[in-house]
Amino acid sequence: MDRPFGLVAELTYRCPLACAYCSNPVNLADYADELSTDQWLRVLAEAAELGVLQCHLSGGEPLLRRDLVDLVATANELGLYTNLVTSAIGLSRPRAEQLRAAGLDHVQISIQADEPALSDRIAGTPSFERKIEAAHVVKELGWPLTLNVVLHRKNIDRIAEVVRCAERLEADRLELANTQYYGWAWRNRAALLPSRAQLEQAEEVVRAARARLAGTMDILYVLPDYYSRYPKPCMGGWGARQLIVAPNGDVLPCLAAHSLGLPRASVHEDSLASIWTDSPLFQRFRGTDWMPDPCRSCDRRDIDFGGCRCQAFQLTGDAARTDPVCHLSPDHGIVTEAVRAANERTHEDLLTARPHRG
Repeated sequence: MDRPFGLVAELTYRCPLACAYCSNPVNLADYADELSTDQWLRVLAEAAELGVLQCHLSGGEPLLRRDLVDLVATANELGLYTNLVTSAIGLSRPRAEQLRAAGLDHVQISIQADEPALSDRIAGTPSFERKIEAAHVVKELGWPLTLNVVLHRKNIDRIAEVVRCAERLEADRLELANTQYYGWAWRNRAALLPSRAQLEQAEEVVRAARARLAGTMDILYVLPDYYSRYPKPCMGGWGARQLIVAPNGDVLPCLAAHSLGLPRASVHEDSLASIWTDSPLFQRFRGTDWMPDPCRSCDRRDIDFGGCRCQAFQLTGDAARTDPVCHLSPDHGIVTEAVRAANERTHEDLLTARPHRG
């Protein structure tokens, strides 16, 4: 693809929750100067002109933006399919009705577990009941509903109960995605990485649920990278399908690319089209020419594109190395050691919660 398919508009990193698995940047103060309404409207127009079809309104908590309804209305007028990615804190019926009238197409609500005590403990604030109420509002207003549950050592054993919760809420799609270890999740990896036994049990539950709910609810299950034989392609390939605009106007080819120390690209300085086509940031790992061996000579180089550049940097300090998740990587021992430690752990590590910034 020579044009991006999707735009992830990270409207703000402010959030009423304090999830210890949050993968957003730790240095939130660097993103306090958020794009204005007019600047976001320009970004949406440039995205549509560039060929973007889907706009994911995300954060942090996008409902904290008072201009959210206006942004949705403009995206709808531009012909973009809009998806609200939200904790649902603040999704009252009046606000939901405004968003429905503005043309919002889809709502994705995150829940942390299937019952109040555990969910609220993971979220760092009482929130479960409000999420459930919001999910009912979403269905009553006729939206498709996706529930997203980030899985980790603290909640994966309740995956069967999570599926039943999604059934009760009549979710159209359930995303069961194991934690990606960036941001606060990286700081909490020892406490979050599940054991192999936990994963095997979870996979068994997912297989049975998919068979039972086929045609009723789509279930997406994403393995933790650390237990995979091969890495996943980063965002479908670096600078290949999607672009991310951060709250401060930085434009990124993947959600954690801010951590790599590469030259910045910003809507304050260039258009989205110029950034997508010409910026050194988007060119750096696009395609396969940049690859070292064993990626360069691997038959999978056009499938996983060497894996995640941010994960390679996180684990080795070099974003150009083969993702250590791959069993062919010369650095794979880093991952096997983390997995060994997770499977030998007999105590419960304490989580460091992301600070509240609502």
